[in-house]
Amino acid sequence: MEQIMNYVKPELIIVAIALYFLGTWLKQAAFIKDKYIPFVLGIVGIFVCGIWVAATSSFATAQDISLAVFTAVVQGILVAGVSTYTNQIIKQTGKSE
Repeated sequence: MEQIMNYVKPELIIVAIALYFLGTWLKQAAFIKDKYIPFVLGIVGIFVCGIWVAATSSFATAQDISLAVFTAVVQGILVAGVSTYTNQIIKQTGKSE
């Protein structure tokens, strides 16, 4: 987890926390199968990170746009991964063997 956190922008840690709670809600709501929850979190993470990138970047050249898209996708996947990883740590530590 520490290795992943080195790549997540500090401003986007709150997105990982929000995705954790969204995933918990989706699990309880039961209208989405469990196997699709990480995929949904990834899409939402990319979308939210895309909003952040659009708000904090300038788009003067095609290179700027490409970098913004790349950053949004990578950060979205990373924050979704952090939220899923956190969920699994909590689940696994609660299990008795």
